[in-house]
Amino acid sequence: PRVTMGKGGNVGAARPLKLGACGQSERDPTTVCEVAKLKDELPTKKQLKDAVPPHCFERDSLASLALVVRDGVIIGAIGYLGWQLPTENLGLAGYALWNAYWFAMGTALTGWWVLAHECGHRGFSANNYINDSVGWVLHSLLLVPYFSWQYSHAKHHAKTNHMLDGETHVPPSRTWRKQHAGVHRMVGDDAFAIWELVSHLLFGWPMYIAFNATGARRTPEGVRHTSIPDHFRPSSKLFPAHGAWANRVIASTFGVVLVLVGLWLAGEEYTHTKIGMMYWPSYLWTNFWLVMYTWLQHTDEDLPHFGEDEWTWVRGALCTIDRPYHGFDWMHHHIGSTHVTHHLFSNLPCYHAQEATAALKAYLEPRGLYNFDGQPWPIAAWNVGKKCHYMGDIKGVCFWRCLSKDRVERKAERAAKKE
Repeated sequence: PRVTMGKGGNVGAARPLKLGACGQSERDPTTVCEVAKLKDELPTKKQLKDAVPPHCFERDSLASLALVVRDGVIIGAIGYLGWQLPTENLGLAGYALWNAYWFAMGTALTGWWVLAHECGHRGFSANNYINDSVGWVLHSLLLVPYFSWQYSHAKHHAKTNHMLDGETHVPPSRTWRKQHAGVHRMVGDDAFAIWELVSHLLFGWPMYIAFNATGARRTPEGVRHTSIPDHFRPSSKLFPAHGAWANRVIASTFGVVLVLVGLWLAGEEYTHTKIGMMYWPSYLWTNFWLVMYTWLQHTDEDLPHFGEDEWTWVRGALCTIDRPYHGFDWMHHHIGSTHVTHHLFSNLPCYHAQEATAALKAYLEPRGLYNFDGQPWPIAAWNVGKKCHYMGDIKGVCFWRCLSKDRVERKAERAAKKE
């Protein structure tokens, strides 16, 4: 049985769900996230903050830099071992070792990714020069346009689970269903779920920063997008029309280009095969972790998104899920298991996030407002790929629909008409 959500984190078998149209859900109310049923009754941000010990908001630059060094030592050790591997005449053992290196390095680099993300939130240090210097270097090394993504990610936090203005993993609507229903019917449920996982985890990140895939439907000025709002051009409609972000966007793109040039020059010195094998597959594993966290922390068939008429900041922020990632959680600074806290207080430093999560859970759980899914993350990812495909509308309280249940419902409707 599937693990339930939104009951204060209690684990149990979910009752059968009946999918309904967005805004007029027919879902079993005992399985639906409590936030879907509450709006004005939800606690205020001040009440939520008062539930957290004040020292959890204190930032320590030395503690944060120590984490950069910690991750750097691990990355350096893995890199040293990877450098010893041959690039020619590889047998089965050689390919196995390279694959182990790629996964280990990509997983370790995700630690730096998370710390750079912390810099963007101003949670790394009270000094913004430190935040931006460290964040720009670490994110550039991972081909992330630091300031550009800082802007779009701040919007992700400001408009979490908003169907029009949310950023990253904004659910598609009925147009997507029309485009993909035929493919789903042809390949079947499981094969389509595999494609959902591959398309998100392999292509999702570059498609988002380059083409706004799963990004906001509207510009910062509230106008529907009619062009591709990428993260690299100052003139991109991703950014406000007043142009105040232009120099930061240029600096972000420069950082990415600088690293690409560095990789090319290193390839000229040590062969492009060697540098390519050291960097690119690991980079893809880092992207895998990034998308996995962002996708799973905001997606579940019982977790709603909201149209403009129903969305509030607290409502959106509370539609976040904590999940266990076990050994990976330490390497990634607990970003997956303390994500509820992170969305409520994005500048709270990661080394206080576990204590803050315990305090928030104690406050939210009795109210049914703490979302926790204890099933293993690979199973959670499979369920999301299989059951969370699109929304029936962009208004009201919106729940995920899946193509397989659409087919069952249409067959039932046709059978009822014949009777």
